[in-house]
Amino acid sequence: VAQQLRRVQLHGGLVGGDWYANKTSLPNLISFCNQQLHTNIAPDEATVELDSPELLSYPFLHMTGHGNVSFTGAEAQNLRRYLTGGGFLHIDDNYGLDKFIRPEMKKVFPELDFVELPYSHPIYHEKYQFPRGLPKVHEHDGKRPQGFGLLYKGRLVCFYTYECDLGNGWEDVGTYPEDTPTVHEAALRMGANLVAYALTQD
Repeated sequence: VAQQLRRVQLHGGLVGGDWYANKTSLPNLISFCNQQLHTNIAPDEATVELDSPELLSYPFLHMTGHGNVSFTGAEAQNLRRYLTGGGFLHIDDNYGLDKFIRPEMKKVFPELDFVELPYSHPIYHEKYQFPRGLPKVHEHDGKRPQGFGLLYKGRLVCFYTYECDLGNGWEDVGTYPEDTPTVHEAALRMGANLVAYALTQD
């Protein structure tokens, strides 16, 4: 049976936010993982809402956007159930998401704070080696890319990529003029590390 990855559709809690950004990103990442990691992930681009019972069926969720994200109580509760039950969430700041997503994730885990993961963390070394952490896909404010995590009982349940635009790097080459094949490959390799990590965690 093919595994499935899902893009989070921010429905009831959405005030804006472009959750649907980067149309070719997940299909390209899935194709790369199936080829390079020999995974069996369904190739379709599909979405799931945070308050859906189906959320618990997927090992990997991807969320992106530019901001204006707000979770309902039901969404926050269901997302917590998903993450504490073995799920994994990747949040990719598509520039502008940071000030919105941090307080929203506090609704999910009031007791946890995002911590920057050290470059020695396994997520940077699953299949491909990233000894200096996240690749830089797009320049915005001249800041270095950072990978933040939420750790629940010692397990990384949420990985937040900031100032990186990782999902943009997964898109078709040529979508953005500055995205070279080298940048595209680095982004896909880092994405493959995320998927490999999510699929091998207890």
